[in-house]
Amino acid sequence: MYNLPERKESFKKLQSNLKYLWQEERAAEQEDLDILVVPSFSIDQEVGSNVLGFLHYEERLLFSLIRLRNPRTRLIYATAQPLPKLIVDYYLELLSGIPFGHARERLLMLYMYDSSFKPLTQKILERPRLIAKIKSTLRAGKSYMVCYNSTALEAELSLALDIPLLGCDPDLLYWGSKSGSREIFQQCHIPHPAGSLQINTVSDLIQQIKNLHSQKPTLRAMVVKLNEGISGEGNALLKIDPNDSDPDWLKSLEHLKFQAPKENWEHFAQKIGQLGAIVEEYLEGTVKRSPSVQGYIAPNGKVEIVSTHDQILGGPDGQIYLGCTFPADVAYRQQLQEYGLKIGQALAAKGAIESFAVDFVALWSQQRQKWDLYAVEINLRKGGTTHPFMTLQLLTNGHYDRGSGVFYSSYGQEKYYISTDNLCKPQYRGLLPTDLMDIIAKYRIHFDTGALQGPVFHMMGSLSEFGKLGLTCIGNSHQQAQEIYNQVENILDQETSLELAHSNSPLPISWYD
Repeated sequence: MYNLPERKESFKKLQSNLKYLWQEERAAEQEDLDILVVPSFSIDQEVGSNVLGFLHYEERLLFSLIRLRNPRTRLIYATAQPLPKLIVDYYLELLSGIPFGHARERLLMLYMYDSSFKPLTQKILERPRLIAKIKSTLRAGKSYMVCYNSTALEAELSLALDIPLLGCDPDLLYWGSKSGSREIFQQCHIPHPAGSLQINTVSDLIQQIKNLHSQKPTLRAMVVKLNEGISGEGNALLKIDPNDSDPDWLKSLEHLKFQAPKENWEHFAQKIGQLGAIVEEYLEGTVKRSPSVQGYIAPNGKVEIVSTHDQILGGPDGQIYLGCTFPADVAYRQQLQEYGLKIGQALAAKGAIESFAVDFVALWSQQRQKWDLYAVEINLRKGGTTHPFMTLQLLTNGHYDRGSGVFYSSYGQEKYYISTDNLCKPQYRGLLPTDLMDIIAKYRIHFDTGALQGPVFHMMGSLSEFGKLGLTCIGNSHQQAQEIYNQVENILDQETSLELAHSNSPLPISWYD
């Protein structure tokens, strides 16, 4: 398959076609092209299954429908399970300047009818008749594929369809791993926590823990991270007793504090052997934040910084990604952009293309009255901050000003947002997408296309089973965005209260095709 030398060479030749599509920055967005969107989370599926509603994360890239604003673009979107027509139409109706029917005719939704925990791309590859149909639909020389992350599976699908993949060569994915990230930070002289490179055995992990403890004997905690963990779910905290001068590290590892709720040491140790891991110091501070910077590497090698965010984290030790606010604090916004540009250029020099993001820890120095930034991870793929920013672009038709790090609408108004994939409460379980639409209509909690502000929903498919919903709230200030978010949450809480659930006069069934 892809790992054969001849397949890799064929893939590289196919990828070279992208440079013709991108003669200028983002030029392909204005061309007459077909785009295949495969929102596959092609990662270790056991790690992914720790994320509640994992299969529904395919819905996050529905904001790729922004491409249909170009009246000559056609788009194919694949998912594992069918999406209700109502959900798809919700996004199409957000498109401004394009008649709904015109956009709908240029969109083809493909469903695998397969809810197994396999990457979506693998599911497509297992269906040769479907591949043949997709290939016959796409126009030769005028098509390309986009995905959540690119692996050997995506490269193989690219070859099967004979279309280029707008994503990294799988041979470069190491630079987006936990260990590869640390190498890039060192190469770019960017501050980062002390720690190890990749380890693949428990004995090597113990040795690296000993080394780090000798290097920094005052450490109170370390973090063990699986090389391919996502959203912090592959992290575990190792607490250190300051009074124990010679800890039994193996015994300590058996009592790791896992961020994923169902994880245990025996299973985690197996994953270290399969995926590799790193250990690094756990950065602590009285005032601590988790900002990030996002960039884009065009096929012609040009690096562009597209946004900054402050991440909202949760979980047992604040390592699980829950959401974000845009933009990041002005106090370190420019520094984030400078570091992001350096890292993007280093990645581009290695041949990487498309989206990347870098996560940081920001610690407040009381003595120097400033924030100190430490880079902790590169995501060489789309991430949790990609879709809310696409939402902002989709709805405001504005631009990101790299000088100020602020986004301006087409009217010149500053725009801010708060976004989450994790508005999740037990009482929301059982809400159908039609119920959500009823609530949106009843309380008029929809995006105002005139004022260019309001809430936008995503991951609606996970609401009924998991009580989990995605939400991006756009306003003219951080405060206004937060107020919109609070309003939506309060309304959903009110509508799903026990009193309403047992009411004799519920909302009527929606007559929707």
